[in-house]
Amino acid sequence: MRQEQEIFDDLAKLCSLPGYVHAIAYLCFRDCMISYSEEMKPENMQHLYSKTHLIRTEISTLIGLLIKSEIDYSLPDANVIQIYLGKTESLLQEIHDSMNEVFRDALDPNKIVGQEINPFTSGAMLREPIFYGGESAYSFQYREFSPRKYANDDEWLMANKGFSIQTARDVVYTVGKLQDEKSNTILNKLREKPPEHWTFLPCYVFTVQEVADLSHIDCDTVAKVLTAFSVPEEERNYNFSALNDFNIANASPLLRTRHDEYVLFQIYSLVEALYEAPFYWMVADSTYVTTAMIHRGRFTEEFAEERLVHIFGKDNVYSNVDIVESKSKTVGEIDVLVIFGNRAIVLQAKSKRLTLEARRGNDGQIRDDFKKSIQDSCDQAYTCAKLLGDANYKLIAKDSREIALPMTLKEVYILCVISDHYPGLSFQARQFLNYETTNITPPPFILDVFTLDAITEMLDSPLQLLSYVNRRTKYSDKLLASHELTILSYHLKNNLWLSDKLDMVLLSDEISTDLDVAMLVRRDNVPGKRTPDGILTRLAATTLGHFVKQIEARPDPATIDLGFILLTLSEKTVIDVSKGIDKIASQAREDGKSHDFTVGIGAVSTGLTIHCNNEPIQVAAPRLQAHCERRKYTERANSWFGICFLPEDASLRFGINLEFKWERIAKMDTITRDLSRLRKLTDKPIEQKRKTGRNKPCPCGSGKKYKKCCGK
Repeated sequence: MRQEQEIFDDLAKLCSLPGYVHAIAYLCFRDCMISYSEEMKPENMQHLYSKTHLIRTEISTLIGLLIKSEIDYSLPDANVIQIYLGKTESLLQEIHDSMNEVFRDALDPNKIVGQEINPFTSGAMLREPIFYGGESAYSFQYREFSPRKYANDDEWLMANKGFSIQTARDVVYTVGKLQDEKSNTILNKLREKPPEHWTFLPCYVFTVQEVADLSHIDCDTVAKVLTAFSVPEEERNYNFSALNDFNIANASPLLRTRHDEYVLFQIYSLVEALYEAPFYWMVADSTYVTTAMIHRGRFTEEFAEERLVHIFGKDNVYSNVDIVESKSKTVGEIDVLVIFGNRAIVLQAKSKRLTLEARRGNDGQIRDDFKKSIQDSCDQAYTCAKLLGDANYKLIAKDSREIALPMTLKEVYILCVISDHYPGLSFQARQFLNYETTNITPPPFILDVFTLDAITEMLDSPLQLLSYVNRRTKYSDKLLASHELTILSYHLKNNLWLSDKLDMVLLSDEISTDLDVAMLVRRDNVPGKRTPDGILTRLAATTLGHFVKQIEARPDPATIDLGFILLTLSEKTVIDVSKGIDKIASQAREDGKSHDFTVGIGAVSTGLTIHCNNEPIQVAAPRLQAHCERRKYTERANSWFGICFLPEDASLRFGINLEFKWERIAKMDTITRDLSRLRKLTDKPIEQKRKTGRNKPCPCGSGKKYKKCCGK
């Protein structure tokens, strides 16, 4: 197999050939364009995940090599373009194979026998997931987050670049809109021409005047924005002499022709540059670098806080929380803290990113970048989490108010959030991250602001979000995907649950198409389904879904755990249990008596007893308590839930959560001798009862005879 550099040099020669720019235009149209009729569907995006599809980093490599010499825009013969395309795909595949050779060598059984090493921690092994890893952000996220990220830097931008960040955003948005319109028009015109005269290059060419006319922004300002993101006229990208060298085509994706036209092959590259490039302009100014760094960090924290407030409400979310000892000594700081019932989220935000040297495969630099970006914030989060609930420390909000915690926190989730695209983030976290879990603190959830945005957009209720974080962290060692968005999309469709019998689950990238469509519909006004068919559609219209909403409205620790369990149930189970609830509610309305049923949940060795009545609380509560105790004992479960609701409108009255280890008790054996074992929820959801004699104790647990209780 040839060396990577030799292949790269051959690719550079190919990109310098006359008219090669038309080959790039074709590849961009084939691999970056999404076509749909009336409304977008997941199948319209499947080609983006095919093995023959070129990813953005590959296309950017071609563009970077193209500009190493003066671009020849002449249109070659169709057969020449076909030769260009064939050689391009062959060389890019050869580069990928060459990069993968290190995997095959590292996993050679003859070389690793008896060695206790992890080959995946080496820089050479990480180059492939870093270069070929999925994009972390949607294009509209880069575009819409930029004005917020640089909102405090407008004075510098106006003074040094001649435009505000909002104006830059508007110009970039217009360029994308203009290219969409041109693509449709040009595609229709191509159908009227013979194939040998086809070229897709005009789809990607535009002028300042066209952008100004469509955006209603003056030409001078539009020109300043476009110039800021353009490759300088005499730039030949000389530093780009190897695959992981600095490529100016990433920072400056616009190419300017001799006819004062602009060429943009990938709108994604432009919105990414809008999000990232201004920061590097500012840090190059020695008088402003400190201010720019402060603003960058503030954006990450404020964005994370806003998204969590969207879910939990402002009364449950706190930012810049100090943990102080009794003598007012600060021993820790939490960027964002969420308290919801007996659950907490400790979020630490960072604004570091992967350096160029790390992308080249430098072992030490990869580890150093990871430490500064992820490990340090993770360590800080766990340190703070251990102090929560300790009577020796107080939590002080940024307004100097003391934050009251529930008596006992059942779980504290660690979220480490970074502000920028970090290639191969999930893969690196799996290899490098060190942490120590506790009985209430599971493994950390490592993500960027873009994933946090998508999660809080789709799982926009407290229980939905916490339930997902609970399972995502629980399965951190079992799930393997190139990006977190793939796992989220799988959850939305299938409800994330993995059997203990599974050692590893690999999720392929195309799973994310359902989420991709939903986010485009919600954020970019594309016609289509706002919500994928799955957990969000099947639960909402059921009685159990109604219960979950009520649990979220009043986060009682006794019912939050129940809410978690309800969200793990299958669609059939949700429907069956909801029918059971509806049935006893109907019976209670008809005869005015108390009715109940019980379900056993086999997968988690627990169960649920449901009572429906209008009885006084002093009567209803002890009855439900006793019934739950008996059922828990009969099923030999370590936990059991009980809820009581009103028959008129299915409003929850109160809940009970019994959580203690099962042990045999002679008295309970006697009390429960007439109760049969339940069939688990996966078999049949309704409690299977023996016929109770009229003089026998009532199975509801009231202590009364059946004829004087539920048998009236």
